[in-house]
Amino acid sequence: MEVVFDVFIESLTDCLRMLPILYLSYLLMELLEHRAGKRMRSAVASVGKAGPLIGAGLGIIPQCGFSGAVAGLYAGGIASAGTLIAVLISTSDEMIPVLLSGGVGGAIIGKMLIGKFICGTLSGFVVDAFVRRGRTPEIHDLCEREHCHCENKNIFVSSAIHCAQVLAVIFAVMFVLGIAIESGGGEVISGLLPDIPVVSGLITGVIGLIPSCSVSVLLSGLYAEGVLSASALMCGLCVNGGVGLLVLFRLNRNVKDCLKIVGLLYLSGVMSGLLIGLFV
Repeated sequence: MEVVFDVFIESLTDCLRMLPILYLSYLLMELLEHRAGKRMRSAVASVGKAGPLIGAGLGIIPQCGFSGAVAGLYAGGIASAGTLIAVLISTSDEMIPVLLSGGVGGAIIGKMLIGKFICGTLSGFVVDAFVRRGRTPEIHDLCEREHCHCENKNIFVSSAIHCAQVLAVIFAVMFVLGIAIESGGGEVISGLLPDIPVVSGLITGVIGLIPSCSVSVLLSGLYAEGVLSASALMCGLCVNGGVGLLVLFRLNRNVKDCLKIVGLLYLSGVMSGLLIGLFV
């Protein structure tokens, strides 16, 4: 029961930490849809040209809320695919505090963060240059899918409704995954990892696709204990974008488009992780 309680509190705390960022992102979408009009919406969308750079910068801040917020903006047709990829790759989640508490030097952590920022930015620009979406959804499409009739409500209220719906799903998934990891999942994962960096990187990349902040805690802890190589750690962390993928699948009903993002994230994340591992 103690493990269940600890995971419950940890999952609740993580959700409360990302609440402000997610709420503000929904409020922005509401403002663009109901107050700003096409001119302001186009101005915000034009930021997408520099979006990967901005997204990568936000991602290295130790939290997992920005990935969820940008996933929502992508589902609403505001953020570009490259911006989303950049945020997901650079997101650091719990990496910094776990590595610091595990005795990893600040210079090594700094190299990891710089590597994630550079790789996230470059990957984002490449994605935006070569990947095109089919039909870009509009913000009102997102509102209609959520069935909240936003046009009849105060935008602050409707934003809170959207945010609560997404956070409920995030909490449920984080809680279940947390229980699984605390119940021996960490030992199982460490036993599956070979000593070959490339192979272990491919495996941790798959593990990184699990949409939970607990994954970054697990992988960072294994690295601090000497179980994982730097390359394997970076592959997992560059693919793990916190709750970003969970929010994406929750809000974007185009499954094919979501799977495309997952494929791009895995490919670019593993390549980024292997590259960063060479300099750490």
